[in-house]
Amino acid sequence: MQRQKYRTMAQTTCELKWVRQILEEIRFSNTYPMKLWCHNEAAMHIASNPVYHERTKHIEVDCHFIRENVQQNLISTSYVKTGDQLADVLTKALNGVRSDFICNKLGMINIYAPT
Repeated sequence: MQRQKYRTMAQTTCELKWVRQILEEIRFSNTYPMKLWCHNEAAMHIASNPVYHERTKHIEVDCHFIRENVQQNLISTSYVKTGDQLADVLTKALNGVRSDFICNKLGMINIYAPT
């Protein structure tokens, strides 16, 4: 499970770097680190801690890649509670209440709802 979290964080970091490059090419420069939200505190801790962890041997490449980008101030990791994970609306089948909650948090409105 931990390996999957790191693989996902590393892939997302690659995507963030790609988006940053595109923005720089169109002359929209941003010096602030891009936020990488994660709901796994252990993964965030290992990514930001330069101490080698014995249990991370098999994910060492992803770990160093993420850590290097954090140290270069290109990305910053932030914790988000699992219940507040807005990406769930795009990745999971949700019940009506949960779907409505997330859509509301995203500022989405139902254009077909009676006014």
